[in-house]
Amino acid sequence: MQQTVLHHFLSKVPEAAAIWSGLLVFALGLLAALVARPERDVPADVAPDPAAEEAARRADLRRYADEVAVAAAGAAQTARRRRERWLTAQAAADRAWRAYDAAETSARRLAGAAVLPEPRTLRTPAEYAARERWLHHAAMAAHWHGDLSARQLADVLAHRNGWDPRRHPAEQEIVLARVVRDRRRAGWRAAAEGEQRAWRDAALAAESARALAVEAFAAAEALHTGAAPIRRTEAVATARAAVPAGRSARFRPARVG
Repeated sequence: MQQTVLHHFLSKVPEAAAIWSGLLVFALGLLAALVARPERDVPADVAPDPAAEEAARRADLRRYADEVAVAAAGAAQTARRRRERWLTAQAAADRAWRAYDAAETSARRLAGAAVLPEPRTLRTPAEYAARERWLHHAAMAAHWHGDLSARQLADVLAHRNGWDPRRHPAEQEIVLARVVRDRRRAGWRAAAEGEQRAWRDAALAAESARALAVEAFAAAEALHTGAAPIRRTEAVATARAAVPAGRSARFRPARVG
């Protein structure tokens, strides 16, 4: 009899272990669900508090309005900095244009004088030495004013790349004027490209600042009226519609070409 009971008990141990394991897994799963969703602990028959919900919504609106106001202020500062950067680039482009225009006028004037016969001078060593000194002095003065690069000055002093000190100073002056004109033209083109980049950056920053200003105003209105605030995509569309496309054209450079 004892052996039969013992055998029956031993045969039921695996089944009981499986049942207890299942219950343990179920209990752990239920505990995890309750931790993940604590609102299930609240009885279903407890009604929500409208005042608390409204207070939470107002707090969210206030936080949203504050964040957008800070973003709008930062965007406005960025727009001002980029506009100042564009104004600086525009002034640099204007200076580069005036320098190039003066060099072009000088080169054209000297080219017109080239049709005149070359002055007759004695071809003596002293004359050639004087011509070399004139070329070196003119090249160094041009380099001092930023019209010749260090490499170009080195070419002049070493008599490379077509620089011949035996030429008459009138002919050397024409060649030097053309080199200066080409360098100033390249500088003006680089300055004009920098101006255009600065203009695009300023225009984008101004548009972003306008959109954020619209959004900040709408958020402040929503905080007072309790309505849903305007979203950023709608704010951008509103800002673009409110400001005509040609209004920002006054920031563009007046020069053509």
